[in-house]
Amino acid sequence: MAKRTGRAGRPGGGGFTIPEAIVATVLVGIGIVALVGAAKSGTQVNAVGRELTQATYLLQAVREWTLQLPFSDPDPGDAGNPPGPDGSDPQVFVDDLDDLMDVTYSPPRDASGQLLAELGGWSQHIQLEWKDPDALQTTLTPGASDVVRVVVTVARNGRTVLTGGWLVTRR
Repeated sequence: MAKRTGRAGRPGGGGFTIPEAIVATVLVGIGIVALVGAAKSGTQVNAVGRELTQATYLLQAVREWTLQLPFSDPDPGDAGNPPGPDGSDPQVFVDDLDDLMDVTYSPPRDASGQLLAELGGWSQHIQLEWKDPDALQTTLTPGASDVVRVVVTVARNGRTVLTGGWLVTRR
């Protein structure tokens, strides 16, 4: 009966050589590092997506608010006032659209103008531009038109996350 030999003619050698074990360990290590990197990347993408979703909500809240407000001040005593905030900084009492001119809310406000205290670190900066209705790219002096472009910049911890704008017209 013939004696059985394993790899490379060695007697009984059914195992791996040291170089084979090292190569296998390196390949498994590379795979684990790649998986950890993919998981970290996925977590970062989720965080950015969550932040963008929150910023979109805050931008839409201002949009709803501005579309509900009267175009001009309903108080007859304020009829001669120039466009712009009528009170404190930031404007707390808002009864018409131009009260939001160049106002920053931090913490931000919801669609009815109520403070969202739980969103510290977030802010909404609101700018108003009066536009020529026949040439919307032309900006006019405040109050000189029945068309206003509202631009809102939403930031988190001082870093801009989202900027958007829309037109509001006198009804």
